Amino acid sequence: MLDLDRMQRISLSAEPFFQRVVAYLLLMPNYSVPPGVTISFEGAEKIPDEPVIFAMNHTDRYNYWPFMLEHWRRHGRFIATWVKGKYYESPTVGFFMELTNNIPTVSRGYIITKDFLSTLGRRPEDDEYRAARDWVNAVAEGADLPAPDEIPRALLETRRSILGREYRPERESYARAVDEVFRSMMRRFVELNEEAAGLGLDLLIFPQGTRSIPLLPGRPGLSQIAMHLERAVVPVGCSGSDRLYPTSSPIAKPGHVVYRFGEPLRRADAAAWVERGRFEPFTAEAERDHHAEFQAYVDDVMRRIEPLVDPEYRFAPSDEAEVKGSHRFV
Repeated sequence: MLDLDRMQRISLSAEPFFQRVVAYLLLMPNYSVPPGVTISFEGAEKIPDEPVIFAMNHTDRYNYWPFMLEHWRRHGRFIATWVKGKYYESPTVGFFMELTNNIPTVSRGYIITKDFLSTLGRRPEDDEYRAARDWVNAVAEGADLPAPDEIPRALLETRRSILGREYRPERESYARAVDEVFRSMMRRFVELNEEAAGLGLDLLIFPQGTRSIPLLPGRPGLSQIAMHLERAVVPVGCSGSDRLYPTSSPIAKPGHVVYRFGEPLRRADAAAWVERGRFEPFTAEAERDHHAEFQAYVDDVMRRIEPLVDPEYRFAPSDEAEVKGSHRFV
């Protein structure tokens, strides 16, 4: 499980040993079995010499593996990848994620869903989730609202630890407690991204926030960390990895995956920008005050990714491919 204690324990390495173990013992043998896996980098000369943020579409569970392997073989550089907090639910997968230089992302929705499961033994129903999420968001922005009727009383009245933070209902509202857990976890998340920058690691972010064959609109988390770290963002289009990894199996089928690189997006080229001293990343205040700039920036990145992918991976006419509600989190 991903909680505050685990977030604090996570540390990154400039030369992650277990990334090389995965490369030598899994990826390279797997990809070399005839007829094999072919990895193409097109436009790799556009990658700056200094560490960058790679922004890539997310077609399948493993489409970052061939990318990281080829980037290391060509450039001798290692990557820290943003991954969902739900992957830490499995002790084995969570341990693997820690060993291989990943940075777990969290959300208020993840915290709500995990707390429902821990306290009530079930996921929230759709109406419960919407009510809780809307209430938490409103309180995070400074509103003083009573608990919605849809939220079970046990969730509001039971003393407990919410992902490592003590909740005392006589002292604070449930919405306030969830927001405080989120703020604490996201401060640590930002620290891990700063640690990656200090180690000279490249970052890999999937800006659409979920897996999908066609492109989906980007979410503003990428914008906030790019502006905070003041790093160039290199758009990457991935085509073909979903045919290598059509299931949850980590063993690739034979095939060809292509990664195309766009021109790096630097601060001077950005459609919108917020100076790092003007906001604290991933806070309700930052989202409220600078949402338009954050969204404009990531929209520009997604527009740059679209021509880098094959036609079947370009934008879908709707967001039907996106998973909604609490099922995104666990």
